[in-house]
Amino acid sequence: MKPYLISLLMGILAGLIYAALRVQSPAPPIIALLGLLGMLIGEQLVPIVRRKLAGEPLTASWFHRECIPKITGTPPPEQK
Repeated sequence: MKPYLISLLMGILAGLIYAALRVQSPAPPIIALLGLLGMLIGEQLVPIVRRKLAGEPLTASWFHRECIPKITGTPPPEQK
């Protein structure tokens, strides 16, 4: 969580600097960011379909362990 907060704060600082210099920010528009999020989510549909075709169950724990880290960029949870 800490790296996300630091990233957000640095982004705000950069935005303040751009505004003070009256320079247009090079940040992509929100629609582009939503497209990137869609790509990350779409990538996880293939493993889900493969798992279903193999007759394996889709459980919340499997989704949390296999898909969520790839979408959010966080490390997978520890195996018990």
